[in-house]
Amino acid sequence: VAYNPWDFFRGEAELWRYGGELSLGQPRAFSQPWAWVDVSQLQAAAPLHPVAVQCQEAQVVVTVHRDLFGTGRLVRAAELTLGSAACLPAVWSAAETVVTFMAGLHECGSTLRVTPDALVYSTSLNYNPVSTGSPVIRTSPTMVPIECHYPRRDNVSSYGVKPTWAPFHSTLSSEEKLPFSLHLMNDDWSAERVSPIFQLGEVLHFQAGVNTENHAPLRLFVDNCVATLTPDRSSSPQYAFIDFSGCLVDGQLGDVTSTFISPRPRQDVLQFAVDAFKFAGDSSNLIYITCHLKVSPADQAPDPLNKACSFNKASSLWAPVEGTRDVCSCCEMRSCGSARHSRRLYPPSQRQGGRARRELPSQPDPVMKEADVVVGPLFIHSWQDHPVRRMPSQG
Repeated sequence: VAYNPWDFFRGEAELWRYGGELSLGQPRAFSQPWAWVDVSQLQAAAPLHPVAVQCQEAQVVVTVHRDLFGTGRLVRAAELTLGSAACLPAVWSAAETVVTFMAGLHECGSTLRVTPDALVYSTSLNYNPVSTGSPVIRTSPTMVPIECHYPRRDNVSSYGVKPTWAPFHSTLSSEEKLPFSLHLMNDDWSAERVSPIFQLGEVLHFQAGVNTENHAPLRLFVDNCVATLTPDRSSSPQYAFIDFSGCLVDGQLGDVTSTFISPRPRQDVLQFAVDAFKFAGDSSNLIYITCHLKVSPADQAPDPLNKACSFNKASSLWAPVEGTRDVCSCCEMRSCGSARHSRRLYPPSQRQGGRARRELPSQPDPVMKEADVVVGPLFIHSWQDHPVRRMPSQG
């Protein structure tokens, strides 16, 4: 019976580009994540793909047929690793003819580059034959480059931006059909920022908004904002830089200048500036920002649960964007009444510079005019990083 060891990969053909050419079934316009695999080192003996790749929401799954070169000789699973960190297979056994790797997009030494249309995560499948003590060898080390391409456009989610390839702005609607948005702006607030790449020492300019076209006049507030390493707002580590129903607590730290911008450009828009930061000890240099936005009637006076308060270092006092100073007094006590979202502040050990993290609130109440909005990924580099990594690819 004729046996083609790669028949089980034939259904994956539409996911592939390799050797610089489009493979069978691959459209030229990409709206979904897709994989690029360079199997040129295997092609002489392997007419089809012995390596299958699935680019999932937050991880890559690589399935390898152990008849890697199509010669009938099965390589040992222990001779296969993923990425520069040489991660071992997640699923394999001596009796199986396939080996499976599962790794987060930023694990196993993967690298990331930004193009105008996509985030591209690069890794490799490595084959390193183990010496048997014989003076001759019958196979040589091989590396199969792998890329996962995640389109950056046309990605809107009704409960926040879930995919890792999300654009670095987000717009979504709550059950009340209020379209909330959060954008990164350029330094003079005149337009949306093009690049998601920052240096430590720069300032992130955020503009939150809500479309109130079909509603009575509303005033927008940022209830809380948390930074994480993934789009999952409940992941660890995390750092809350706005907390306690509108206290920009980041501005209390050291020489940090983070602040809400006053006055507002409009009642349904709120701007705030945050000094760039990254998580200490994290090599990916990226963060996601999840902000909980909400509105109140524009004619309702600000109160401890509906406010935008910044810390003024010159006076050592909290100051509101609007309303009286007493609405901010709870920021100093870090307790602002019976807010619906419980919070727990952790020791200041997770953020570079000794900054704190906390748990995010539970799922927002759909009856209220509020929503979680995600921005990311943002790439925050220090001056010591290689300059090539500071700028997105132009092609």
